[in-house]
Order: sequence, then C-alpha cells, then structure tokens
Amino acid sequence: MDCGRVRTLVHRYCAGEENWVDSRTIYVGHREPPPGAEAYIPQRHPDNRIVSSKYTFWNFIPKNLFEQFRRIANFYFLIIFLVQLIIDTPTSPVTSGLPLFFVITVTAIKQGYEDWLRHKADNAMNQCPVHFIQHGKLVRKQSRKLRVGDIVMVKEDETFPCDMIFLSSSRGDGTCHVTTASLDGESSHKTHYAVQDTKGFHTEEDIDGLHATIECEQPQPDLYKFVGRINVYSDRNDPVVRPLGSENLLLRGATLKNTEKVFGVAIYTGMETKMALNYQSKSQKRSAVEKSMNVFLIVYLCILISKALINTVLKYVWQSEPFRDEPWYNQKTESERQRNLLLRALTDFLAFMVLFNYIIPVSMYVTVEMQKFLGSYFITWDEEMFDEATGEGPLVNTSDLNEELGQVEYIFTDKTGTLTENNMEFKECCIEGHVYVPHAVCNGQVLPGAAGIDMIDSSPGPGTREREELFFRALCLCHTIQVKDDDDVDGPRKSPDGGKSCVYISSSPDEVALVEGVQRLGFTYLRLKDNYMEILNRENDVERFELLEILSFDSVRRRMSVIVKSATGEIYLFCKGADSSIFPRVIEGKVDQIRARVERNAVEGLRTLCVAYRRLAPEEYDGVCALLQAAKVALQDREKKLAEAYEQIEKDFILLGATAVEDRLQEKAADTIEALQKAGIKVWVLTGDKMETAAATCYACRLFRRGTQLLELTTKRLEEQSLHDVLFELSKTVLRHSGSLTRDNFSGLSADLQDFGLIIDGAALSLVMKPREDGSGGHYRELFLEICRNCSAVLCCRMAPLQKAQIVKLIKLSKEHPITLAIGDGANDVSMILEAHVGIGVIGKEGRQAARNSDYAVPKFKDLRKMLLVHGHFYYVRISELVQYFFYKNVCFIFPQFLYQFFCGFSQQTLYDTAYLTLYNISFTSLPILLYSLMEQHVSIDTLRREPSLYRDIAKNALLRWRVFIYWTLLGVFDALVFFFGAYFMFENTTVTSNGQIFGNWTFGTLVFTVMVFTVTLKLALDTHYWTWVNHFVIWGSLLFYVVFSLLWGGIIWPFLSYQRMYYVFVQMLSSGPAWLVIILLITVSLLPDVLKKVLCRQLWPSATERIQTKSQCLSVEQSTIFMLSQTSSSLSF
Repeated sequence: MDCGRVRTLVHRYCAGEENWVDSRTIYVGHREPPPGAEAYIPQRHPDNRIVSSKYTFWNFIPKNLFEQFRRIANFYFLIIFLVQLIIDTPTSPVTSGLPLFFVITVTAIKQGYEDWLRHKADNAMNQCPVHFIQHGKLVRKQSRKLRVGDIVMVKEDETFPCDMIFLSSSRGDGTCHVTTASLDGESSHKTHYAVQDTKGFHTEEDIDGLHATIECEQPQPDLYKFVGRINVYSDRNDPVVRPLGSENLLLRGATLKNTEKVFGVAIYTGMETKMALNYQSKSQKRSAVEKSMNVFLIVYLCILISKALINTVLKYVWQSEPFRDEPWYNQKTESERQRNLLLRALTDFLAFMVLFNYIIPVSMYVTVEMQKFLGSYFITWDEEMFDEATGEGPLVNTSDLNEELGQVEYIFTDKTGTLTENNMEFKECCIEGHVYVPHAVCNGQVLPGAAGIDMIDSSPGPGTREREELFFRALCLCHTIQVKDDDDVDGPRKSPDGGKSCVYISSSPDEVALVEGVQRLGFTYLRLKDNYMEILNRENDVERFELLEILSFDSVRRRMSVIVKSATGEIYLFCKGADSSIFPRVIEGKVDQIRARVERNAVEGLRTLCVAYRRLAPEEYDGVCALLQAAKVALQDREKKLAEAYEQIEKDFILLGATAVEDRLQEKAADTIEALQKAGIKVWVLTGDKMETAAATCYACRLFRRGTQLLELTTKRLEEQSLHDVLFELSKTVLRHSGSLTRDNFSGLSADLQDFGLIIDGAALSLVMKPREDGSGGHYRELFLEICRNCSAVLCCRMAPLQKAQIVKLIKLSKEHPITLAIGDGANDVSMILEAHVGIGVIGKEGRQAARNSDYAVPKFKDLRKMLLVHGHFYYVRISELVQYFFYKNVCFIFPQFLYQFFCGFSQQTLYDTAYLTLYNISFTSLPILLYSLMEQHVSIDTLRREPSLYRDIAKNALLRWRVFIYWTLLGVFDALVFFFGAYFMFENTTVTSNGQIFGNWTFGTLVFTVMVFTVTLKLALDTHYWTWVNHFVIWGSLLFYVVFSLLWGGIIWPFLSYQRMYYVFVQMLSSGPAWLVIILLITVSLLPDVLKKVLCRQLWPSATERIQTKSQCLSVEQSTIFMLSQTSSSLSF
C-alpha cells in the first residue's frame, strides 16, 4: 500500500475532527503550511486530461464486441452461428453469420466513428494553452499538464481549464462575471466572489506569496453545490478560516466575461471536474413499444422451440419404420449407428433450431434503431416549433422514446415559465393596508397616466410614511441582483437620470420586476460596491447600506433575507418570501389587511410576496454572525446546519406589506391544453404557488371551466375535518356523479358527465402519502387515486420539488400503469422530469437545468401540441407497423420451411437457397419498411392538428395489443400456407416444362420465395397511404433488385458467377407459363383476406381515423370530379 495513503488515513482518523467526512486538502501554489500549523501530506490527484471517449486503439474490437453481444438478439444469433459451425446443420454458417456480421459491423463502424470524433475533441481540449504562476512569473503550458494546487490566470472571454477557487480579479470589488452556457445552457451573466482575504492580490508576485490551504469535499457532479473552507496563514497569527461555497467556485467550461483577468487555484482537474462528472448519461428509459417487442420475441422464441421439438419427435417417429431409417442412398456409417440416441436427438433438435431460427428477426433491431435515430430529425427540423424571438428550436436528447410521445395519458406541467411567460410585471404593492400602483398612486398622490386605475385606500396617514420608506428600502436591498452598465461594465456607473443606462441582471425574473417596480415608485437601486449597497431615494440622495449577510433563497424555506447596516449604524434584517412562510413568523403589523389584499391578488392570478423586517441590536447581530459562521465553515451537513441557523434567525418579524407581480399566460397555452384534453390526455398542474394564484391561472388556460365543480383537499379543509372523512366525502361525490363506476381515463370531457377539478396542496399530499401505523396509508393513496381518476383536471399547489416527483411516481405506478409526461422549465422541475416516462424541458428563463435533464426540449408550451398530436402519433403508428410487419414477413418466410419438412422426411433439407436465406431480411425486404416507418402519414398533418380526438385511436398501445399481434401472425401463417400448397399443387400437376425438363426442389423453393417476396412487399404497398417518389423507387426498386439478383445468381447476367445448384433455375421457372399464372394467382389470393378485412372493418366498424380517411378520399374525389366537369364545360363552350 502507498505510504502517502497510509499517512493520509492516519491523519484523518487521528486528527480528532468530529464527524469526519471524506474531504481533500489542497495546498495553494504547492506551498507547505507553516511549521506547527498542520502536517503536510502530499496527495495524488489526476492530471487535467479530459477523456470522453469510450475506446482506445487497442481495446476497441474486444470492448465493442463485448458490448454488442450483451444484447440478447445478437447473443442468440452468435449461439446459432456457433452451432452451425460445430455440428452438421442443414444450412451454411454463412446464412446466419453474414447477417450477424453485417449488423455488428455497421454498429461498430458507427460507434467507432463517433468515438473518433470524441478523441479529436478531447485532444483539442487537452492541448489548449493555459497560463499559471510559477515562482512569481506567468508560465504557459498545455491544459493536460495542469495539477491540483496550481494557481491559474484566466483572461476575459477565455474558458476556465479546471474547477478552481476564485482568489482575486482585476475588479476592485473582487467579483467577476461568468457565463455557463456550455455547462447548463444559461447565457445570463452570473457573479462570483473572490475570497475576502485574497481579493486584494492583483499581481503575480502577490498571488505567489499567498500562504493558504483549502479543505473541500471530494468531487461530486452537482453544478450548483460546493462545500469547503480556506485557511489563510499570516506570519504570526493563527490562520483565518473563511467558508467557501458555489459562489467562490469557477467551473471548467464556464467563460469569463466583462472582467480583464482572474486568478484561481485548481481544486478539481480532468475527470474529477464537475463538467466531466456530468458526462454520465441519465438512467435508461424504455418505451412501451420496446417492451411489447421483447414480449413478442419471447413468444416467437417459444414458437421456434416448439417447431424444432415437433420436427425432432416426428423425425424419429418417421424413422421408426426400418426401411425409412437407412434408405439405399443414405446408409449410416458404423460410427453413426453407435452414437447415443439422446445425443443424436439433441443434435437434430439443434439442427432444426438453426433451420427455423430466421423466425427471430435480427435485422429488426437495426431497423428500429435507424428508424428512431433518423425519425428524431423530423422534430429538430420542424420550423413551426422554432421560436424566432429566442432563436431556439426543439431538441432531442434521446431518440429511444419517440413513439412514447404517441402514448401519453397524463401530462404533469409546471406553471411559472411553462404555462406562463415568466416575464414579470410589477402591478402593485400594499403597505400597511394602503395600495400603491406604479405610475398611478404614489404616497397618496395621483401620478400621470393613472386613468382607469382603481386607487384603493391610497391616503396613508403621517405615521405610515416611515414604514412606507422602509418597505421600499427593503425591496431595494433584499435581492441578489447585479447591475450591468450597458456602456462600461468596469467603469463608473452613470447617473440614473442620465438615460437610465443600467441593466438589472438576476437569475429570478421576480427580483428584477420588484426592483424596477419600486424604481417607478421613487427608490432606485444603484449598485453593490465594496460590500456597500447604494440606493437613490426620492430626494435624489444616495443612501449606503453595508451588506453584512445574505440568507439565500431556497425552495424549502420559500424566502430570502439580507442583513444590512445603515449609515447611522442601525442593523436591519429584511426578509421577503411567500405568505405561507412569512405570516407564521410575524409578531407585529397589519396582518389581516395585508392578508386580505394578498388573497384578492392571488384570485386574480397575480404572484404575491410578503415583506417583513426586524431590527437587530449589536449583541444580537454578533450572535447571528457566530451562528452563521459556524454553519458556513462546516464541511459536513452544511445545508442542514445553515437551514437550522436560518430558522433561528428569521423570526419575530414586523410585517411591512406585500407585492403583486403579473406573469402572463404563454401564447396559445389555453388552446394547447384544450386540444390535449380532447385527445383524452389528463393535464395536471404542479406548482409551488398559492392555491388562489394557481387556480386563477388554471381558469385562464381553460384547465378548469365554468361548469367544473372544484373539489378541495387542502390544509384549510383538513383543519375542519379529518383526512379520512374528507377523502370519503370527495370519493362519494365523484362516484355518485359517474354512476358509481370509475370513468374511463379518456372521458374527461364527456358531455353527459359532471366535470370535476381537484385542488390539493403540499401539506395535504404529505398526509395522503404518509404511511400509517395501522397500515391505512396505502388505503388513503388508493382512495386519492380513485378521486383523481374521476377528475378531468388536478391542480397541486404549494408543491416542493420532491413532491412533484412523488405525484408523478404515484400515477406512474398505479394499477393502470399509464404513460406519463412531465414538462417544466426550472431546476425545481428536474426531479419530476426524470421520474416521468417522458420528460420535456422548456427552454425558458429559469436556466437550462430542465432542458439538460429532459428527453426532449421545446421553446414554448404550445409546441407540446404538435409534438404529441402530430409527431407522437406518426412515430407510434410507424413503429407499430414496422414491428408487426417484421414478425409477419418472417412467419411468411419460415412457415413454408416448417411445412416442407413433412414432405422431405424431416431430413432438415432447406427449402430456399443459401443466398435467399441470407439476403431476405438484409436486402430484399428491409428498405421498403424502413422508408415506410420514416415517411408514412395515414392522415394528413392538418387533420391530426384539427382532430385531436384521433389520438385516442392509438391510446393504450392499441396497435400492439395481443389481438392485433395474433392477427398479423395468423395472416403470416395463412399466406405461408397459400405460398407452399399453391406451389405444391401446381408442381403436382405441371412437372414438365415446354422443353420436357422436370422442375426440381430448388425451382419449387424459388417459386415459393418469389411469391413471398412479391406478396410481403405488395402488402406494405397496400398499407401505404402517403406516396412519394421515394416510396415508389424503394418498393418497386426492391422487387426489381430481387429479379436482377436472381438472374445474376443463376449465371444469366454474369456467367462466371454460375452457382451449381441454382444455375438457370430462376430462368427455367420463368420460362413456364403455369409458373407465371401461379405467381400472379397466389399473390392475389394471399393479399385478398387482408383487403377484405380492411374493407369490411371500414364499412361496419370504422375507427375515427378510418372515418376521417374515407371523408378525405371522398372530398378529393369530389374536388377532382368538379375540376374535370369544369374543364369539360369550358372546352365545350369554346
């Protein structure tokens, strides 16, 4: 064991640190700590090379083969190929080896090329130059040679070469602006802060003299979380300990903006950087079609084994007669006679398995993968889903779930930024019960442009003036906004009166709306400089507040606070947050008036926030500061300790007032929800907003209608009744109106049933989900699900991110196992996006976390309509036909071979030639179905958009149900019987050609094969509704290729390729008149049942899709008739 590792372990376990966690120590600039400070333990870390490639030159072949043969189908065909090599089988090993080799080679070439591109990108990244400090001077070297502990200098517009702690910058306030577009897609500038004790080091010599160590957590992939601390040593004193968080960490891949240069120390390099740790893919999701396909494969495998078993038994029954066991032309050798009977039976069984193995379509997997990969481009190329305003189009992060878009039964959507624009506009504020509207009422005075605005309670008394100004100061100070000057970011800021050239930047649009709104009411936030926040009051005087602490916002607390010190020395704690998190902590203020105004604004669909404050005495602040410092420098459970500290600090507030901000509905959001509901999809809204605000939005977007009866399962109601009583009462209500029967999932908009809408909040959901000691928790969940099934829409408000995922999981795992889709735009939606069968991210203003973690991303919510009702519909119909057609054509292929054994003494004689066996699935029948699965449109795009109800025709995996699967299989068996016995009876009566030659078994097999190739191809042509020149070329081209190949293989076109047993066979068959007649007759008879079935079903039991198709055909015929009549009449008049 390495000695350094032993020393590290001894130090860690003997250092006496309580609750030691796995952390690392970094020596800044590789300088040892002063004597007596702590033991110097050199640690090993990886270099800065990034390796995103999977393979090397040496391991590509073995590793790639290993990965490919882990797939069941590939492994199965490998076993069949090995059986053919080991024992004497009726078919050549080439027949299964060549298709397998083709599949493996194509996949290997594709994966090899993709990996070569990754190698190329890695080399470009690893060899780019980096500046770092060595002995007080700047040295340039390649990025891959960077080590943990190196001090790096990065200039403006350069990307950070590793994860590093921000030490200092060229800006006097020790800040820098960063964009993380390559990490999470966010193009907005984020502000990072240098360590307080090192931000004054601006030169290489100063930085090189820094004596410090950094303790931090081991690498982990969360981009938004970092825990560490820095010990800065001076000559005489004890080290100064400062906490380090994500605001001090500059991530690899991020770009420096609007800052001349920064210095930082490398803490994570190479494959330990957060960017590299995020390379790993999400958990694999499997579509319902893929699951059906695997079940069907198992069924066909059982059929294969049954066929082999039946033939093996019948062979030995046949050979039980003495004269059949050893005919004169095939007498056994002595060794064959002495072989064990069981061994002979096993060999024969394996031989039959090889003979019939083509019933399992190996090429289906390749075709399905190609269809999914190529088909995904139809989404990315869709110009209607491109957003001109943002320049963004739809993204496909995985093509494995394309067809799942056509099977969605439940949609779970976020509200803010998904249904709404996330473009906030400040509407009003309420202070001490008095309402202030920007540009309308300010301090009791009517301002210009106030016409038509209701000036409610707008005459504050003289005692309210102080609270009013304190409220405005709170809004100007309680935020994390950065001020960007349009002309010169690093230079002095212009006066706000000089054209208002400043731009507010924040990760939250709410904060910008509030600061801009209060600016219109007379208070302007200027900037943060040297830890002082500057605001301009109504008298145009600049007020300076020292920023002491920021208690950051999080989705659990639902509030944020700042602690500031005024110029007079007073210390204030200002807090803003959701009313549910502020009101319980208030001890003074006009709570009732403000609560009434908040509830009124919420009903109107406005987003509300409450503002409160608390004065801190100096000794109180010292206690607060010590509490926060202890939590901030903790390496273990820092978040938990900070949350406990915040809970102790944020209390005993005096309520100042509340704000109202409007977030408008997205364009066509209401139309989209209405169309989705008509398609039979249930839409649930999961939001963290107030119930009243969310309910108003639901009415606006037509999720709830005027006739919808709202049922409430909220904390307020549970205070009056027990959960048990409320659930049973709601259950009785919905079941009474639906005739005591659970309504179908897709009858949400049925006219004869009462529409119900359920509203539930986070606290009530926790009670429903919470397991009881008496085991009744599961019963509550079932009752809750029963109520939800009978509601046309559900609104879940006051939801934490994990509760959103819980709801999705609850529905996903219910007894119907419906297909779920989650759509959201923020980091708080990621958990439900990952939980749902299909996750869609909206490329919005809350960052790209949702889009990065989703399966698909769209610019707007309205794009969901086309993605599901058009693209999803087409994807599902196409791949369902592909899967069923593959099984059908393989039954047609192999069942005649099974029947042939009854006429050849179960001797394992093949019916088809080796070339036909090999190329049937690879060449003759593969391309038409691939093109069909990419281009087929059974109804037009406009029709699908106009008739959302057509989505119901394919719901619940309708095209891959057992009834449909059995029909396709029986159709294949029928066609195979027609091929075989039709050709057999023709041969029985017409065995001699016109020149006296006799047809042989190869001619018989070729005739069956010819009829089969034409039948399965024409069957696909009959199923095609959308014809283009490509379809014509591929379908008729495939048939022409088969004829040309057969002539070539028979030595007609290319004589030196003459193959002994197939020489002139094809031509000899075509030279017979009866053969031509039989081919045409058998193709017609084979296709007739399917045609009759379609005609009868369309006439007697038409589906909605078939009615639309018939209507469209009638319209087109009518239009063409009118056109012809008009042309005729015009020519007659002429």
